[in-house]
Amino acid sequence: MIPLCLYRQVSERYWQGSGEEKKDEAPGGSHVPGDQPAPLGSQTNQQTRASEKKKKYKAAERHGKKAITRVCQSACDDHHWNTRIIAESEITEKESARHDQLLLQEDAGFLEGDEDEDTCTISQEDIADAVDITAGAKYFNLNLSQFGPYRLDYSKTGRQLLLGGRRGHVACLDWQTKQLLCEINVMETVNDVKWLHSEAMYAVAQKKWLYIYDSSGIELHCIRKFNDVLRMQFLPYHFLLATASATGFLQYLDVSVGKEVAAVGTKAGRLDVMCQNPQNAIIHLGHSNGTVTLWSPNQKEAIVKMLCHHGGVRSVAVDKTGTYMVTSGMDKKLKVFDLRSFKPFQSYFLPAGASSLALSHRGLLSAATGDIVQVYRDVWNTPVKKPYMAHKVHGAVWGLHFCPYEDVLGVGHGEGFTSMLVPGAGEPNFDGLDSNPYRSAKQRQEWEVKALLEKIQPDLISLDPGKLSQVDYATFKQKHQDKVKVLGYDPLARDKFKPRMRKKGRSSTGGVIRRKNQVAHEDKRIIITTLKEKAESAKERKKNNNGQTSAVRSALDRFKKRAAP
Repeated sequence: MIPLCLYRQVSERYWQGSGEEKKDEAPGGSHVPGDQPAPLGSQTNQQTRASEKKKKYKAAERHGKKAITRVCQSACDDHHWNTRIIAESEITEKESARHDQLLLQEDAGFLEGDEDEDTCTISQEDIADAVDITAGAKYFNLNLSQFGPYRLDYSKTGRQLLLGGRRGHVACLDWQTKQLLCEINVMETVNDVKWLHSEAMYAVAQKKWLYIYDSSGIELHCIRKFNDVLRMQFLPYHFLLATASATGFLQYLDVSVGKEVAAVGTKAGRLDVMCQNPQNAIIHLGHSNGTVTLWSPNQKEAIVKMLCHHGGVRSVAVDKTGTYMVTSGMDKKLKVFDLRSFKPFQSYFLPAGASSLALSHRGLLSAATGDIVQVYRDVWNTPVKKPYMAHKVHGAVWGLHFCPYEDVLGVGHGEGFTSMLVPGAGEPNFDGLDSNPYRSAKQRQEWEVKALLEKIQPDLISLDPGKLSQVDYATFKQKHQDKVKVLGYDPLARDKFKPRMRKKGRSSTGGVIRRKNQVAHEDKRIIITTLKEKAESAKERKKNNNGQTSAVRSALDRFKKRAAP
C-alpha cells in the first residue's frame, strides 16, 4: 500500500517538474498569437484534455512508485546503519569498562617479610627507609609533651589532621605538606575533637560546653545545651553531630541548621566509650557493666543491648560495611561480633587488654595496650595468633585513627602524636564525587551545596536500612485507629443510606424498609456474585472430569454389575 500523503507529494513534484507547458512560447520568451493552432470544438477539447491528464496521472503514479521504492530502500539502509552503530557502541562500552578495570588496578599491598621473618619485628624506620621519599615522609613524630595526651581526627578526604591536647592545645594542619592551618589554646580541658562535614569547621568538646571553630581558629558557636561532653561522632550524610556526656545523655546536633534534633537519657552513667556504624548511622555506646547498646535518634530506648564482657567496656569499633563489631573490656579480652546475628564468633586474650581500637578501610585492626600499638590482619576470617605489625610510642596511647585512603595510622599519646606506616591499611581507589583528596576550594563549595541538598533526615536512621523500601501496614492500621479515636468517627467509612421522603403515601414504613434492604450489602454483592460464579465453574469442571473418566474403560470393568434395563 502506498501512503496517500507521500503519493500526493510525489504527484505534485511531477506536475511541477514536467517539461510540458500549458502555453507555447517563442524562443525569446514572447508569446506569438499567430502560431497557435485553430480552435476545435468544445467536445474535442474536453476529450483531449482528459486523455492528456490520464497520461500524466499514470506517469506520476509510476514516478511515485519509484520514489517510494527509493525512500523505503533508504529507510532500510538507515535501519541497518543504526543497528551497526548500536553494536559498535556496545563494544565500545565493554572496552571502556575493561580499560576502567585496568586503570583501577591499585590494590592494597601488605607487608611481606623474608623467610622465617616475622613482620611484627620490622620497625617503622626500616619501612620508611625501604619505601620512596614521598611515602617515607608520612612517618613522623610530633613532640608535644607539654599539653598531652592527645585526641586526633582525620578529615573525610584524609588530607587534614586535627589534634586536641588534654590541657587545652588545639591544632589543625595539612599533615602531608606539614602546613599548619591554625593553632590555639582554649585554656581549659579538651575531652575530644571532631571534624564536621568539611575541613572548614571542627567541634571541640571542652570542660563545660561544646564549641565550634573554623579552620582559622575563630570561635563560631558556643552551644551550652551540650555540656560535659566526653566523646563525639559525626554522621556525614545526615549532618548530625552525636555527643555522649558524663551525665549519661546522648544528644544529636544538626550542624546545617544549628538545632538539637534529639536528646536521649541512657540511664547508664558516664559515657566515655562511643563509635558509629558507617553503614546505618547507628551509635554504639560501651558501658561500665560490660554491655554495648545501640541507639537511634528516633527512639528513647536502646534498639539493641548486648552483654559483651564480664567487666567494663574500654573501646568499641565497627567496620565500614557494618557487619562486624570489635570490643575490648576490662576482662582483658578482645571479641569480634557479627552484627547480623549479634553473636560473638572470635575471642582473643590480650595480656594487658586494649585501651583503644580502630578499624581501617581494608579491615586491619589496631589495638593499643599501654604505649604499644599492635595491628592485626583478618581478625574475623581466621583465628589470629600473632600481630601483623607492632610499634612502641613514647607515652600512653589516648587515641587511634586510620587515615582514609592512606596506609597511615595516627596515634595520639602522652608525648604528642605519631604517624605510623601500615602497608595495606588504606583504600587505594577513592570516589572523587564523594571525598576527593585533591579537590580545590571551588569544588569543595559545590560539593557542600550538593551534600546539603541530598541530606538524609534523622527520621530515616534505622537498624535495617532496607526497611525504608517496605510498607509498614501495622503502623498504617494503628494510625488509622488513633485517628478514629481522636475524631470520634471513621472518615473512611461510608455513610448510612437514608431513603428520600416521597409524597402521596409512597413513603410508608414497609416501603422504606424495602428500599433499605435493596441497598444494604451493596458493596458485598460483587464479591458474592464472583464467589457464586467460581463455585458454579468448579462444579461444571468437576462434572466434566467425571464424565471423561467414566468414558475411559479399563480391563476390570467386565466384573462390574450391570444395571438392569
